[in-house]
Amino acid sequence: MVKVAIFVDVQNVYYTVRQAYKRNFDYNEFWAAATSGKDVVKAIAYAIDRGDQKQREFQNILRAIGFEVKLKPYIQRADGSAKGDWDVGITLDAIEYAEQADVIVLVSGDGDFDLLVDKIRGVHGKKVEVYGVPQLTANSLMSAASEFIPIDKDLLLG
Repeated sequence: MVKVAIFVDVQNVYYTVRQAYKRNFDYNEFWAAATSGKDVVKAIAYAIDRGDQKQREFQNILRAIGFEVKLKPYIQRADGSAKGDWDVGITLDAIEYAEQADVIVLVSGDGDFDLLVDKIRGVHGKKVEVYGVPQLTANSLMSAASEFIPIDKDLLLG
């Protein structure tokens, strides 16, 4: 059976889906699509922890689906800007699990990941599927992917 490792940039997906569709991403539908006929070796959702009850409930839903949830604290800077970035963590985990999986699934539109996708495809010879909102996903990331799968109405709640 084909082995898959899944890495979800929760913040990126939340904001791009909200901006493009004014709806929420359907993690259950995504899981069904991404894992169909595949053996999941790892599935990690990377999120920012603001410590509120609604977020904890959402994180528990992700765990119930099958994700390991990795959290970073939400950091509010003195100038009013905020920081909550998982790019390095996602990159390190994806490279680590590339050895164990046949397919790497990345859910993000962040163009910074094009180098990661190139590396996994070139060095590890793995297929990389990228899920993203088409109009808000970097062209460089779409081009780097083995397959780009648009997040559209089929992967939205409501």
